[in-house]
Amino acid sequence: MSFIYTDSGKLTYAEGLERQTEAFEALLDAKRNGTEGQNRLFFCEHLPVLTIGKNGRDTNLLVSEAFLLHRGISLFHANRGGDITYHGPGQITGYPVFDLEYWQMGLKQYVHTLEELIIRFLALYGIKAGRLEGAAGVWIDAQLPAGARKICAIGIKSSRYVTMHGFALNINTDLSCFSLINPCGFTDKGVTSLERELGAPQDFEHAKALLLGLFREFFPLRVA
Repeated sequence: MSFIYTDSGKLTYAEGLERQTEAFEALLDAKRNGTEGQNRLFFCEHLPVLTIGKNGRDTNLLVSEAFLLHRGISLFHANRGGDITYHGPGQITGYPVFDLEYWQMGLKQYVHTLEELIIRFLALYGIKAGRLEGAAGVWIDAQLPAGARKICAIGIKSSRYVTMHGFALNINTDLSCFSLINPCGFTDKGVTSLERELGAPQDFEHAKALLLGLFREFFPLRVA
C-alpha cells in the first residue's frame, strides 16, 4: 500500500487537525532523518465549522461570532492556503498527508491531480465538472459566468513536499451554511452538492468507497 487510510468518522475540526498534524510531523521527521515515513489519508465529517485560511479575510464572514455560536457553528483560523469555507455533516473532508516526492510530484501537479480525481469521481455519477481558472477546487458549469458553482474546495499546506489539509467535497451537505460567508472569498459564485445536483440524498458510505478507490488509482504503490 502506498498510503494508510483511516476513516475518522465525525469529529471536531480541532480533533481532525490534531490527527493530521501528528501524521504530518512524523512524516517530516522521517524525511529529515533519511528513514521511510508513512503516507496517510484521512476521511472525516466535521461538526459544523467555518475555517479561514492564512490568506483569508475576516470580511468574508458575513455574520457575527455570536450568531455562529447560536447556530452551533465553530470558527477556526487554519494554517492552510485558501480563504473561508464551511465544513459539516454530509461532506467528505479529506486530509492526504503525503510525501509528494514518493510519487515524484510537485505541488502544482498535486493540486491538479486532486482536482482531476474529484472530476473523475463526479463523472461516476454522470456529472460533468471542471476547473475555474485562478481558483483551486472543482466546479460545475465553470464556463457560465452566472452559473458556476463549487462542489469541492481545496486548500493545502506543505513543507519539504509533505502535505496536510486537503479537500472538502459536498455530498449531502447543508448548503444553507454557505450563505453565512463569501465561500472561498467569492461573491459571485454558487456552491452545490451531489445531493442538489442529483435531486436526492446520496449513499455517503458508497461515495467514500468510490473516492478511496480513486485515491488508490491516482496515488499507487511505487514500482522500484
